[in-house]
Amino acid sequence: MNLIRNFSIIAHIDHGKSTLADRLLELSGSVEKRKLREQMLDTMELERERGITIKMTPVTLTYNLKPNTYNLNLIDTPGHIDFAYEVSRALKAVEGVILLVDATQGVQAQTLSVLGLAREFGLKIIPVVNKIDLPAARVAEATAELAQLLGVQSSEILAVSGRTGAGVPALLAAIVERIPPPLAPSKVEGVRALVFDSAYSEHQGVVVYVRVFDGRIAPGDELIFGVAGEKFKVMETGIFTPERRARPGLETGQIGYLVTGLKDPGRPKVGETILNPRAPLALFAGYEEPKPVVWASIYPEAQNDWLALRRALERLRLTDAALSFEEETSTILGRGFRAGFLGLLHLEIITERLRREFGLALQVATPTIGYWLIEPPTGGQPGERRLVASPHLFPAETKGLQILEPWVAARIIVPENYVGAVVKLFNDHEVNLLLTDNFGSGRMVMEVEMPLRELMRNFFDELKSVSSGFASFSYRPAALRPADVARLDILVNGELVPAFSRVVARRRVERAANEAVDKLVKLLPRQLIAIKIQAQALGRIIAARSLSALRKDVTDYLYGGDITRKMKLREKQKKGKKKMQARGAVNIPSAVFLKMIRSAE
Repeated sequence: MNLIRNFSIIAHIDHGKSTLADRLLELSGSVEKRKLREQMLDTMELERERGITIKMTPVTLTYNLKPNTYNLNLIDTPGHIDFAYEVSRALKAVEGVILLVDATQGVQAQTLSVLGLAREFGLKIIPVVNKIDLPAARVAEATAELAQLLGVQSSEILAVSGRTGAGVPALLAAIVERIPPPLAPSKVEGVRALVFDSAYSEHQGVVVYVRVFDGRIAPGDELIFGVAGEKFKVMETGIFTPERRARPGLETGQIGYLVTGLKDPGRPKVGETILNPRAPLALFAGYEEPKPVVWASIYPEAQNDWLALRRALERLRLTDAALSFEEETSTILGRGFRAGFLGLLHLEIITERLRREFGLALQVATPTIGYWLIEPPTGGQPGERRLVASPHLFPAETKGLQILEPWVAARIIVPENYVGAVVKLFNDHEVNLLLTDNFGSGRMVMEVEMPLRELMRNFFDELKSVSSGFASFSYRPAALRPADVARLDILVNGELVPAFSRVVARRRVERAANEAVDKLVKLLPRQLIAIKIQAQALGRIIAARSLSALRKDVTDYLYGGDITRKMKLREKQKKGKKKMQARGAVNIPSAVFLKMIRSAE
């Protein structure tokens, strides 16, 4: 146990976590040079395409620091705020963290958030300044910021380059010296392990990723999930190198995996405690259940794929505990699911994984947040309170109802010369500025609060735009507050399309209506009939546009002969179009749904 160190790398997005992890793997000799590639721990195609970490990834490094050989268990974590739940789960399985700061950017808003998590869990923090090899690196300034933030001497802060490997050998030594080894196991005989992640294999069933706190786990052991009460027999144990590699067993303090053989991807939940049923120890507190902040309806294009979509969602929930879903039925789109996400990026990643990994063609409704509707009190009793997360279920008439919406408390760090532009942006997004303070190095920190719906309305993209990309942003949920909103519906040839319904601020209804119909007119392909697109809210049509029908010359193949032949064909076409227009059936491709979501304000 004294030769084990468990740690994570935490940082703001794009501060070089994955690149540093590559160098740790290389310089510790844990991976052969011929097998090394960039973003070694980012195993998903999406992660490599976007250059971001989406899933936490564990790996065991073997490091020789004479006279001992150490097992360094690293859990690489995402940096984007939508995946903060992944970070919190990883931190409960380790004793220390590397707090990474980009030397060209300094301390950012998300740096403060992840630092707060590490302190909350009482972890040992190793501060590191990365990217010191870049010409724009401000090593001295970034070091001073970190030292002030942590209340330590500048000499305690390490400087490295994840790209070139400079300073990484000293960091490996610091991990051994500064991060404490795992605590000794309980004196009481037994097994206790924390499930911090899981995966599913067609051949092996559920595979749980665990940190062993007490005892030893080996193949053939009969164990139990403490909360669910479900027993299983361990089929295989092993570690991550970073691919799974079988081992005879897992000891106290180790991080690895167990093959359970269970075929139900709905169990177990992350945060479960694995115990020996003959000598059960106390359960871990587990993880706080993540609360979705964004909802969207997901439907298969072909209703025959509904069961396949359900299985795919169950598999994804096994690897992403922040995903939640329940069945939903639409009169137009058929059977589907109402799914909850931690943010818009989380929604985009999940839907893309459903398409790529499971080959599903999907229709995804415009994302929304949940609103609490409170009926007026009757007979001295408080009114009924209900949560509405689907826009098409939001009442068109809200007179007499109290509507509450979620707000967020946010922190923005921005250079001083951009403060004016950022404050101007606040006016368009209902942002309340609470506090502005000097953050050092010519930067200001701004504490604000705003409705979550305004955050979803491209606030972050606009913040990056007005600050030339220099602003950083992090947020956390705050209290519910009264909302002045209305439902905006889109009608295509007089038929309401629930997937396009949205809840918007009343003051923005007219603008949002015109933007929606203009966008749909551009995206919707022309068809054999004329299409009327309308936006309806507050009991009236707010905006309307028309899309003309495709024109085809049905007489093109004719030549010569009597003119009446052409006249008959044109009259037949006219009658056919009249019948089609009366039916009003419009085919909306799935790509249109997706583009409306991605660009919806």
